[in-house]
Amino acid sequence: MSIRYVAIGDSFTEGVGDELPDGAPRGWADLAAQGWADARGEPISYANLAIRGRLAWPIVDEQLEAALALRPTHLSFNGGGNDMLRPGVAISSIADAFSRVLERCDAEGVRLVLLSGANPSAGLPMRRLIQRRGDELSAAVLERVAHRPDVVRALNWPDRVLSQPRFWSHDRLHMNARGHHRVAARVLDALGAGAPEEWWDVPGEETRHLGGAAYYRAHVLPWIRRRVTRRSSGDGRAAKFADWVEVAPA
Repeated sequence: MSIRYVAIGDSFTEGVGDELPDGAPRGWADLAAQGWADARGEPISYANLAIRGRLAWPIVDEQLEAALALRPTHLSFNGGGNDMLRPGVAISSIADAFSRVLERCDAEGVRLVLLSGANPSAGLPMRRLIQRRGDELSAAVLERVAHRPDVVRALNWPDRVLSQPRFWSHDRLHMNARGHHRVAARVLDALGAGAPEEWWDVPGEETRHLGGAAYYRAHVLPWIRRRVTRRSSGDGRAAKFADWVEVAPA
């Protein structure tokens, strides 16, 4: 069977934090597509509609039907990370978005690959709140798919190793290349494709993280300004692979 894999989501799936030399994001989904083709020994078709800054329901409303229109065999979905950073978020509403994706995948005969995001709380302000909301979201989503062994699960939130600073980029909110490789390895294992062992902890230079006031000036204050002005880091951005690209074995 030929594989046609499409990814939808936010910055986690777009690949922010794992930038190529030209500045373009790569990330776990690109890596998983390449690893999948390598494991099969034949090309696969790959698309990625994820855009940074998107909340869970806008991902569903803006990306899901476009992704299904490509007639994929597999669709991966993650969302809710941006929702959790906002006051008054309803965890049940985010979980409803996951249920909607599963419902539409069922209707179209598409295999869902379900991911939970990596846990950044250890390095962020409001860490206890983020940890609690992430735990609640993970439990709520897993409850929605508890009766569905056919849903592929790549659960990153419980991975305590992945929470260590060496897997995170300068802003502490997005993973670096090492973190994205670890997530890609988990996805490939969940798909039964197997991942290169070194992807679980690729060697590389440690990311130098800013501390104190310098961190707040560089990363927290710009985020607050976007919230106040109702802007998103993804405004004006287009999907990096809105149509199929062929990924050949390396």
